[in-house]
Amino acid sequence: MTLSPLAPVRHKQSDFFIAEIFDNLPWKDDLASMEHPLFTLSTKQDMRLLKYTSTDGTASIEMQPSMNGLPNIMDKDVLLYCASVVMAKVNEGGVPPQSIRLSLRDMLIATNRNPNNDGYKYIKKALNRLTGCMLKTTIKTGRTTQGEMFHLIEKVRYLESERVKDRLIGVEVTLSDWFYNSLVAKEVLSINKDYFRIRKPLERRLYEIARKHCGNKKLWKISLEKLHLKSGSTARLPHFRNTIKKLAESHSLLDYAVHFDAEKDLVSFAAYSSSSALVDDSPEVQGNLALPDFPLPENIPPSLLEDARHAVGVGLDYYQLWYQYINWSGSKTAKNLRGGFIGFCRMKAGKMAAVDDGHLL
Repeated sequence: MTLSPLAPVRHKQSDFFIAEIFDNLPWKDDLASMEHPLFTLSTKQDMRLLKYTSTDGTASIEMQPSMNGLPNIMDKDVLLYCASVVMAKVNEGGVPPQSIRLSLRDMLIATNRNPNNDGYKYIKKALNRLTGCMLKTTIKTGRTTQGEMFHLIEKVRYLESERVKDRLIGVEVTLSDWFYNSLVAKEVLSINKDYFRIRKPLERRLYEIARKHCGNKKLWKISLEKLHLKSGSTARLPHFRNTIKKLAESHSLLDYAVHFDAEKDLVSFAAYSSSSALVDDSPEVQGNLALPDFPLPENIPPSLLEDARHAVGVGLDYYQLWYQYINWSGSKTAKNLRGGFIGFCRMKAGKMAAVDDGHLL
């Protein structure tokens, strides 16, 4: 049985306090790290000196790992949570402090992790990598370039439980000038809260690349070679090509349809809410290569979406399931549409529960 690309929803929003965490945060990602590969995709210790230069030569990154290795894309969840807390203050019209105090339990719940010993250990390891690595970059944030090397998180002060030994209950984080400037300058984009359920590091990276370049209504295409560089993948190009091909066939990327043109080595992304008739005006278009036609999901009728959520539950990606359903069922979609789609969702939910039960990200 194939493992679902999304981890299960570990905290049901029927809980009032959990709903507060999820619903009140504007989930934001900074444009700089969406555009360029700032995080390793390896979840094992990565001791490389990470170097990256954009194809146009305008942006460069050099990251030196600490004894704990480079920060990985799962560690980025900590920065995303910090960014979302800060942006909530910015959106209220205030000037947020650069040092913020956070509840680790809230952070774990909001990023779809369990607030247990494993969860607290993960936070501490992530913070060690984020504060340990040294970064030098030409990328501007808030119209400012930071010339010297710096840490993504400059300082951390841990708040430990008095009752449970070595249990962290809170943390005070001082963000780097470079990252903080991007937030107060509103150089951010909203992201789907289900981002935190994406299991595979590369799919997380591809989601944020697609989100940065597609937006909600645009079609975007890029050469495979350039996508390979932009993703930060260390896999050899043939292996990366095979991975993209499988991703396109599975329709499993959150929010976006992926198409791979093997003849031209061209990858296309389109938001599920998009129309294939939209004109691609992205500055990233590769020359005059034409975008192949590929199917995009129709919009789910609002009443059917609500019926499915009521009958099957919240937490499923119903837009993606709709896309799978109309491709799987073909002409049968016109017959008993409501019952057919809800039955399909129940089948998928049952398979996910059978595989996912007890698994941690």
